[in-house]
Amino acid sequence: MPPDAGAEAPVRILILGGYGVFGGRLAHLLGDRDDLELLVCGRSLTRARAFCAAYQGLPHLRPLALDRRDIAEGLRAHRPDLVVDASGPFQDYGADRYRVIEGCIAAGIDYLDFADGADFVLGVARFDASARAAGVAVLSGVSSFPVLTAAVLRAMASSMDIDAVEGGIAPSPHAGIGLNVMRAVLGYAGDPVSLVRAGRPATGLGLTESRRFTVAVPGCLPLPNLRFSLVDVPDLRVIPPEHPALTDIWMGAGPVPESLHRLLNLLAAARARFGLPALTPFARPFHAVLNRLRFGPHRGGMVLRVRGRREGRTVVRSWHLLAEGDDGPLIPSMAIEALIRKRLSGERPTPGAGSAVRALELSDYDALFRGRAIVTGFQEDRRDDPLFRRLLGSAFDALQPQVRALHDGTGTRRWTGLAEVRRGPGPIARMIAAALRFPAAAARVPVSVTFTPEGECERWTRDFGGQVFTSIQSAGSGRDEYHLVERFGIVRVAMALVRDAERLVLVPRRWSLLGIPMPGSLLPAGRSFETQIEGRFAFDVTVAMPLVGLIVAYRGTLEPDQPIASPAP
Repeated sequence: MPPDAGAEAPVRILILGGYGVFGGRLAHLLGDRDDLELLVCGRSLTRARAFCAAYQGLPHLRPLALDRRDIAEGLRAHRPDLVVDASGPFQDYGADRYRVIEGCIAAGIDYLDFADGADFVLGVARFDASARAAGVAVLSGVSSFPVLTAAVLRAMASSMDIDAVEGGIAPSPHAGIGLNVMRAVLGYAGDPVSLVRAGRPATGLGLTESRRFTVAVPGCLPLPNLRFSLVDVPDLRVIPPEHPALTDIWMGAGPVPESLHRLLNLLAAARARFGLPALTPFARPFHAVLNRLRFGPHRGGMVLRVRGRREGRTVVRSWHLLAEGDDGPLIPSMAIEALIRKRLSGERPTPGAGSAVRALELSDYDALFRGRAIVTGFQEDRRDDPLFRRLLGSAFDALQPQVRALHDGTGTRRWTGLAEVRRGPGPIARMIAAALRFPAAAARVPVSVTFTPEGECERWTRDFGGQVFTSIQSAGSGRDEYHLVERFGIVRVAMALVRDAERLVLVPRRWSLLGIPMPGSLLPAGRSFETQIEGRFAFDVTVAMPLVGLIVAYRGTLEPDQPIASPAP
């Protein structure tokens, strides 16, 4: 519906590529504002009309056919208050790449864009003087890279001097990817990418270098350990000047499935090795395949791992973001959403032109994430901490007092109580239980658990009425990073520690037999958790396997042999 003629005129925003992936998501993020008029622009009037017809939100939408080459005429005709360029790929704009920015400065109209090309974003600074003279704010690269990453690093820099940064983004396999984004990625695959190494300007080759990261917000189910490959993002160029001590920076993307990711790595390496032309012609088939191979959980995330110095000591700290379902794909559009909301409340960026590296702070994102299935948190490598505190980080202090007390000890200690034990009835289940020395079935049996430190590991010796079995627990590394690894003889299981309301749930993720990784389809299952019942530590452990069924289940309560003070919340 058109705005009320008697009301104050709405803020008019012209969105180039308004019906595309990022422009469309921005429009949906602003769906609660009836004080906006959104001009949804693109080359196709049919697609713009279809988007506006399907849109459900309070802003007034107008579809327009407008090519960026005709931007000056469009600005004169429609006189927007703000232009958002969500079209791209910005790497392919050619010699006249800043036509929209120049048109906005000439017309006295503020400008924001989603640019992800480092060269494009850095080049915007050449218009700083003319933008200031015209009183126009021009911000480029207003997206997760570099706005969110820069805000996280500033928060970290408040307590440490940053030496090295690495990380990246892992999109959900269900998020979908725009054709222009695919063109941009394939355009620089195998091309030199400028970054900083060992304190000096250097180059890598796009999508040919890979590293592995685990996205693990404290107390939440982590993403699988994923392969990330080097991407050409503005962070590599605009973040080093923000941190004078920084000597290394590397940023990657972790798309799945990994098989297609590795194929892209091979094509990029072949292009670099043999001087082949750009892979842009493959954009449509890659786009089609990636948008059809949607399997696995609808989850995505980001990770930044930082090495630095604090009070003369080396510190390794990381920031993690997990996004569930359809909320994750919205994150790249949230930076522009935040700036538009600030503008509506009377806060406008300072006139001038440059990158958006300082456009928002982490607190701005906290407000944007609130109410959505998006969680963030910091992890710090503290090898002197007890095992569970080290793995859970800040989530450890949110556990119930007796759960914290059992896991917060550092020396040998013993807890005792009563338990109930059930055993699987099948012959294979009985054989496995006997091999691992699991206890026999009992309705009520005295139990004790002795915790014995062994280097960076901890041995758990469980005694169920004289039947003893042991396991060794340790912090995982490599593909098991941020997981608790427990060894029962020849069996090794990596488990995620997940805080679920008042319970600490242990979720099996990977396992091996005699050191050989085993298929996930045969992963030992069963819901196991720890909690507190009537002031006692309570455990409920179920060990089962596909095709075999229940092997053993035991539950009960424990108290320390010697009374101890409850740790502070």
